[in-house]
Amino acid sequence: MNLVEILLIAVGLAMDAFAVSLAAGASRQSSGMGAAFRLSFHFGLFQFIMPVIGWYTGSGLAGMIADYDHWVAFGLLAMVGIRMIVSGAGSRKKSQAHDPSRGLTLIVLSVATSIDALAVGLSLAMIRVNIWYPSMVIGLVTACLSVVGLRLGGRLGVRFGKHMEIAGGVLLVLIGLRILLAHILELS
Repeated sequence: MNLVEILLIAVGLAMDAFAVSLAAGASRQSSGMGAAFRLSFHFGLFQFIMPVIGWYTGSGLAGMIADYDHWVAFGLLAMVGIRMIVSGAGSRKKSQAHDPSRGLTLIVLSVATSIDALAVGLSLAMIRVNIWYPSMVIGLVTACLSVVGLRLGGRLGVRFGKHMEIAGGVLLVLIGLRILLAHILELS
């Protein structure tokens, strides 16, 4: 597997993390260098770890997870998205708003956006690719695109305010639906 192939896989896997970072930045609840570091570090770390876990666990676990992994990703993204929609529609002050770059929400988003990477790790094991180099590239690309998404979302959030928080929440729910529908349509 060459670098171009790995980069294409990495960019594809990073798109969910990019979209979540875009939504977090647009909500204006995650801003500054601290939020950028937390999001990019966690998203990159989870995107690095999940292929390694998938590679080491082999196809046995894939069969067990494949039946419900799409439901888990959908549920996690929908939960966070609905919280953002409710927050954006409400009249809460910024100080009371929930920062998606902190705490359990950050971990939930990191897991939800990296579940596909687990399957990639399983696939790489099947074709006997050494997992460390692709996982590092996947993690680094995800971290970089997360910072870009957060910054871009922040610019949009300043311009469009609370509407962007609602749009960000809707975007998370739609990402979850895309994951769910892709799996359901694949079975058809």
